[in-house]
Amino acid sequence: MSKKPLILVTNDDGVTAPGLRKLIDIMRNLGDVVVIASETAMSGMAHAVTIRTPLMPRLIKEEAGYKEFVTNGTPTDNVKLGKHRLLNRTPDLVVSGINHGSNASINIIYSGTMAAVLEAAIDGIPAIGFSLMDYMPDADFSHVDDWIVKITEKVLDEGLPEGVGLNVNIPGISDEPIKGIKVVKQAKARWVEEFEERKDPYGRTYYWLGGHFVNGDHRTETDEKVLADNYISVVPVKFDFTAHEYLNSFKFD
Repeated sequence: MSKKPLILVTNDDGVTAPGLRKLIDIMRNLGDVVVIASETAMSGMAHAVTIRTPLMPRLIKEEAGYKEFVTNGTPTDNVKLGKHRLLNRTPDLVVSGINHGSNASINIIYSGTMAAVLEAAIDGIPAIGFSLMDYMPDADFSHVDDWIVKITEKVLDEGLPEGVGLNVNIPGISDEPIKGIKVVKQAKARWVEEFEERKDPYGRTYYWLGGHFVNGDHRTETDEKVLADNYISVVPVKFDFTAHEYLNSFKFD
C-alpha cells in the first residue's frame, strides 16, 4: 500500500450488494482501499458480534492499492478484524454502505451499517455511514458520487471529533435534483411493530415481523424533514448513551 489515505469499506447488505460496489468504486479514487464485507446480508444485526463461531475471512481479490476480503462475520466483526488482523495499519477512515434503505432516525439503532461506523468511532477512527432512501435490490445509485466524494473529502481533510461518526442519508433518485447537504438532528420517530400470525405447512403457528414508520417530530432541522425536502441529511452520532441532562436530577439519598 502507498501513503495514500487507507480506507476500510464495509456494509451490512453483503459483499455482492450494488451499494457496496458503488462505494468501493468511489473510494478507490480517494485512497487505498481494503474491503471487508460479509458473505451474506446482515441487515438488522445492529452491533452484534460473533462469539460462538470462528471468524474465517478470505482474501478474494488483491491488486495495487486494493484488497477485498469476505467474511462470515457481522459488520462490527469486520471492523474489528480490519483493525486487529487484516490491515497493516490503522485506517484513516472507515466507510460503511451504501445501504439499500434508510438509516435515518431510529433506524440507526437496528442498523448493521451504522454499527460499523460506531465501532470505528469507539476506536477513535473517523467513520461515515452512507444510506440511500431506496430499499430495492436494484436501487439506482447513479446520482450519489459527487455528494459522497464531497462529504468524504471533508472528513479526510478535517477529521472528526473523538468518538463521533456521521450518519449520511441520501434521497433516492427523482426528477428533482438533490438540493444540497444539511447537518441536522436525528428525528424522534419510530417503528410501530406488527407481528402477523401465520401457519406453516404443518399447521404450526409462527410470526412474521412487520410494521409501519411513524414520525411525530415536527421540528424543521431533523433528518426525516430534510430528506423529505430532497436534501442529504448528515447527523453526527456517538456511542455514549448517557442521558446527561438527567444525571443531576436523578439522585438517591
